[in-house]
Amino acid sequence: MKASALLAPAGALAIGLAAAVVAATLGVPLPWMIGPMLSIAIARMRGLHVAAPRGGRQAGQWLIGSALGLYFTPSVMAHVAGIAGLLALGAIFAIVLGYVCGFALASLAAIDRTTAVFASVPGGAAEMTVLGERFGARPDQVAAAQSLRILIVVVTLPSIYAVLKLHGSDPFLPSASEVRWPVLTALLGATLLGGLAAQRLKVPNAFVLGALAVAIPLTALDITASAVPRWMLNGAQLLLGCALGSRFNRSFLHRAPRFVTAVVATVVLAMVLSSLFGVAVARAAGLHPASMVLATAPGGVAEMAVTAKVLELGVPLVTSFHVTRVVLLLLCTGPLFGWLARRRRGRVDR
Repeated sequence: MKASALLAPAGALAIGLAAAVVAATLGVPLPWMIGPMLSIAIARMRGLHVAAPRGGRQAGQWLIGSALGLYFTPSVMAHVAGIAGLLALGAIFAIVLGYVCGFALASLAAIDRTTAVFASVPGGAAEMTVLGERFGARPDQVAAAQSLRILIVVVTLPSIYAVLKLHGSDPFLPSASEVRWPVLTALLGATLLGGLAAQRLKVPNAFVLGALAVAIPLTALDITASAVPRWMLNGAQLLLGCALGSRFNRSFLHRAPRFVTAVVATVVLAMVLSSLFGVAVARAAGLHPASMVLATAPGGVAEMAVTAKVLELGVPLVTSFHVTRVVLLLLCTGPLFGWLARRRRGRVDR
């Protein structure tokens, strides 16, 4: 193995860890994710040869999924089942939001609508890139826009919450507050198998969804009575932050300024619209507005769920909304886009 293959991830971890400690010292919200993410992105755009450790994103998702699953106690499961209609409504809203912002991006950036829609649908960056390429979208622009979307949302929302001092209003608690290593070790082994199985089945966000698929039923059956230590959650955020930051490089700075500006504008539009939708749903359903804004935000499932956990804002609620959204988006985006494209061609042929 070449030395550079070891130095690049080692450098990223060192920079990310230092940035996380500084961010935590300065009181930056979500320091263990935002610090590494921004520092690695800046380092790579300045030409430094650093990269996230191979498998780091998957490891971070696995640990976070395992920790989130511990919130789904029998009483929480009953609550989530009672809002199944809202979960579906939130997922449908995400699809509509993707098309609205996609059409806006196509107009502002002067790019084709296919690329713009897949760049704007709030699904997984890798999954939307692959899916968009099947329909003729430009994969480089889709990947860049999706990565920038996650970065903006992860930095912006926790910062706004910190300014507004929205913290600690979560009525849901994990199944246990004490770390019981035999139970936790067994849980992590089981959720790792779940993540590997989901990856083999090519499930998007395999390690967070696979871990949740195992941890939630075990917690609902009162089998996983253990907490996850804070240092483990911080380490998971560090790995995720490094992975997110590694999506950027020097070429990103040379992209068309109009395209980057348009992506930023449409991401802001998406956050505004999703926040208004979240507050409206919260008021109609009697839920906490701060939790619902996170639940409907156009961020990634792992990033938004861990934000909810760190800020203690409706973890099961946020997780359930984002998992439902991811599943429905990936099941429906391709068929829906294909159907709309056929209808559009049919009108032209008449």
